[in-house]
Amino acid sequence: MTVEIGKQTPDFTLEAHNGEKVTLSNLKGKNVVLYFYPKDMTPGCTTEACDFRDQFDQFDDVNAVILGVSPDPVEKHQKFVEKHGLPFLLLADTDHQVAESYGVWKLKKNFGKEYMGIERSTFIIDKEGVLVKEWRKVKVNGHVEEALSYIRENL
Repeated sequence: MTVEIGKQTPDFTLEAHNGEKVTLSNLKGKNVVLYFYPKDMTPGCTTEACDFRDQFDQFDDVNAVILGVSPDPVEKHQKFVEKHGLPFLLLADTDHQVAESYGVWKLKKNFGKEYMGIERSTFIIDKEGVLVKEWRKVKVNGHVEEALSYIRENL
């Protein structure tokens, strides 16, 4: 199963960096920015997380919750959050089940090696739990502003 614009998103429960369990369906009534990223503490992922951090209040103003998801364990997420002062939850998808259900667990190539990993992607889910926008193969520069503009203009 993969996600489709205009349809309900698959529900999931994952552990956050603060130890709490987050269930997507419990966030109905809020817009959700669900972003998948490859790895904590890497340059692109740090830039993206800090861009979301820097725009956090503006997302809050449009009733949007930001959730970052990667296969890193909770302990690594905790260090990432502390180092960069991230005000939103990072979720540990260590078995990549959620990434697979969103179609972002992909074969990647880097320096001649092939491996499975996260394709940087962002999903906007409306207050009813319906997927309304997706970006796949995200380029970090300007992306957070684009996501914020989409919510402001459409939700």
